[in-house]
Amino acid sequence: MSAHGGTKQAGNAAPPAAQLATFCRNVTWESLPLEVREKARLHALDTLGLALAARAQDFAAPALAGIAAAAGATGAAGAGECTVIGDERRLAPRDAAFANGLLMHGLDYDDTHPASIVHPSVVGLPAALAIGEQIQASWTDVLAAYAVGVEAAIRIGAAAQGGFHHAGFHATGIVSHFGAALAAGKLLGLTESELVAAQGIAASTASGVQVFLEEGAWSKRLHPGWGALAGITAAHLARSGFVAPTRPYEGRFGLFESHLHGGVAELERITEGLGEQWRLLETAIKPYPVCHFIHGCLEAALELHGSFAVGDVEKVVVLLAKDTLPIVAEPAEVKQRAATEYEAKFSAQFVVAKTLLLGKFGLAELTPAALSDPATLSLAAKVVCRADPQTQFPTYYSGAVSVVLKDGRELQRRIPINKGAGPRALSAQDIQSKFLANAMLRLDAGRAQSALDAIMTPAPSLRAVMQTLRPT
Repeated sequence: MSAHGGTKQAGNAAPPAAQLATFCRNVTWESLPLEVREKARLHALDTLGLALAARAQDFAAPALAGIAAAAGATGAAGAGECTVIGDERRLAPRDAAFANGLLMHGLDYDDTHPASIVHPSVVGLPAALAIGEQIQASWTDVLAAYAVGVEAAIRIGAAAQGGFHHAGFHATGIVSHFGAALAAGKLLGLTESELVAAQGIAASTASGVQVFLEEGAWSKRLHPGWGALAGITAAHLARSGFVAPTRPYEGRFGLFESHLHGGVAELERITEGLGEQWRLLETAIKPYPVCHFIHGCLEAALELHGSFAVGDVEKVVVLLAKDTLPIVAEPAEVKQRAATEYEAKFSAQFVVAKTLLLGKFGLAELTPAALSDPATLSLAAKVVCRADPQTQFPTYYSGAVSVVLKDGRELQRRIPINKGAGPRALSAQDIQSKFLANAMLRLDAGRAQSALDAIMTPAPSLRAVMQTLRPT
């Protein structure tokens, strides 16, 4: 990254916003490659299951109550036509998108694009569902709009080269505004010039600071839903003739210059191979409900479980990508004593200690009782995190764990490619099993299976899909 900041772009090419607008207009479900269709449907399935699971968590009730109150929905049934997943209420499209985005991302169990460090599905799906339900679109048209939003978000995130996180921003919180604007604009039938305007408007709303890391606060959960609300707003403003910037990504007042604090964005990453190369195919579904940066060392800890007596441990050394240490390992004294579920999800010390002790890590390992377990706290205090010289980050979320025993022996495991990524991608059966496990935290088994069947059917109506995602 340059010390002087700026953006780099090929000289005579159309601006990225214009190229994204053309791409958005041209995509149809039928034009998508078969592998993109299959992946889009499976990732949407995974994301919808997470929204159902989140509805059973402590943060959901106050969050949804606040959103409903802000929407003026005082009755039990709400005040709109759009589904809030796993809930009895219906809200207006923007409010439903806000609520569903929060639920989809609330467990931090949603998919990730490693190179862009973005959670793509929660960018494209909430806005596409809300507008699709409003206009009674087909499920496949919604999936096509979702794919457009996901692809755009990944490419914008990749252009930043990790710079959003370095500057203190949650990348998903930023790119969600643009991806949602394009997904909503696609379904609303915006022209190319209107789609450019929608991106220009989104540049003025895109934000999302990482201050939640300091206290384990809930604010990160808001980011993709807020992006969906803003993106839908941008699409409607653009369609109504609102005058907006046409070059939101470039220049000294554009997105990257204002957000990267001196870093250089590579704008060609937004448009290179656009429409021919689908970067959403690189997206990984999470097998564990913690920050993706920790997955490699979590797996290493799984392999080490049972190979030593806990009382014999002198220390545990965890190796992670250097760039991820400030997020999941520092300050060490705070991470070693994670006090809330969200602090624990972003604590390599806690996750590795718990996994070494139990040989598993799921949602049950994030309950208050699990957080306060004395054995976990004792072992977490012995965990030291260091930069991994062999990391494959950001292509994969590699990790390694060494358990150093009091007699001098050292037990080591390294995971170069985390489960769920690249050649270790989860199978369709894995993803469906994950969906059912999550959905049944809110729905009975029969209703969860009906939801899975509707989502995976080649051409159901969106209305049929959404009906299965309500508790009754």
